[in-house]
Amino acid sequence: MIKKVFPALAFSMFSSTLGMGIVSPLLPLYIRDMGATGIWLGIIIAAYSVSNSLVVPIAGKISDQKGRKGLLAIGLLVYSVLSLGYVWAGTVTHLALIRFLQGIAGAMTGPIATAYVGDLSPEGEEGKWMGYANAAFFSGFGFGPFLGGVIAEHFGIPATFYTMGAFNLLALLVTVAYLPEVKRRKGTEDSPHPSFKEISRSGTVKGIFSLWLGQAIGRGAIFTFLPVFAAMMGLSISLIGILITVNILSVTLLTPLGGIIADRFNRKPLAFVGLILFAVSLAAIPLTHSFWPLLAVLLIQGVTMAISQPAASALGVEEGRKYGMGSTMSVLFLGFSIGMAVGPIIAGAIAQLLDVNAVFYIAAGLGAVGSILFVGFTKHSPS
Repeated sequence: MIKKVFPALAFSMFSSTLGMGIVSPLLPLYIRDMGATGIWLGIIIAAYSVSNSLVVPIAGKISDQKGRKGLLAIGLLVYSVLSLGYVWAGTVTHLALIRFLQGIAGAMTGPIATAYVGDLSPEGEEGKWMGYANAAFFSGFGFGPFLGGVIAEHFGIPATFYTMGAFNLLALLVTVAYLPEVKRRKGTEDSPHPSFKEISRSGTVKGIFSLWLGQAIGRGAIFTFLPVFAAMMGLSISLIGILITVNILSVTLLTPLGGIIADRFNRKPLAFVGLILFAVSLAAIPLTHSFWPLLAVLLIQGVTMAISQPAASALGVEEGRKYGMGSTMSVLFLGFSIGMAVGPIIAGAIAQLLDVNAVFYIAAGLGAVGSILFVGFTKHSPS
């Protein structure tokens, strides 16, 4: 069944993330032009992840009990409407509110779509299909920054927000028209009312949570301050868009291969090594002083994510079959959301107290801590 359903699901994931990717290289600059700097810049960026963290466990549990399609459709609808709010926002407070509300919608899209793929992944092929899902997810973020930079330079920044809304609306239409509901899902027949207390006892879940938390803090630092760092080099909006595009497209193109590797080798070492290398690449960013070295570092960073993400996701699918796929994936996405929430705030404070370079060094250290916790939590869990 997954071969029939996946194209529609992948297109929905791609379209929704493409809309967000379009504005990613522009939003920090847009916020800065409105007068927000330092901690306020971090707070506005983080508002999305704060609300996402609060809602994602609830959304995951509801999807296990009531179904996934309706929740996914509602999230995409809210996403598309709120995209217009960026244009109408007159103050930094308005922007923070819009980001907060959009984070709620995000809790009903990414985690739910991932759980959908987990429901249908055959045993032994979890890495393969989660690799494809991650590729669909990241491809939108990959193409988006380049497209956003071109649109902004030719039509202005407001046009990028309209485009984001249009792509989310397209994703909604595809979901409603072509994506069927899954009535019986793996992992929920024996546990129709999954307990978060039971899920929290899983060493594997706690390990993946820590791993994704550390990685998300690093991603939060990149999304918030890479455009600022690159602008300080004198790079144009288009070049900044290319940097982010290459970083994410490298994940997109290599993640399916990483998924196949995760099905053939021990997934825990793959997840650990990937995050360690990710942390090293973060620390290398301040050592670059021009476009090409920075591009090379971001390309390597994409490769590290292609190694760790499918392996960790496949481990998550195995746990999801025990506790409920939606609830388990929501707990794992919670780690990512918390990291994306606190990462920009920590980064903003560090940039204000020290400098932009220190942001990447400290984020790298926190990523390394996440990898160590992953090892500690999963060492007694089955491979």
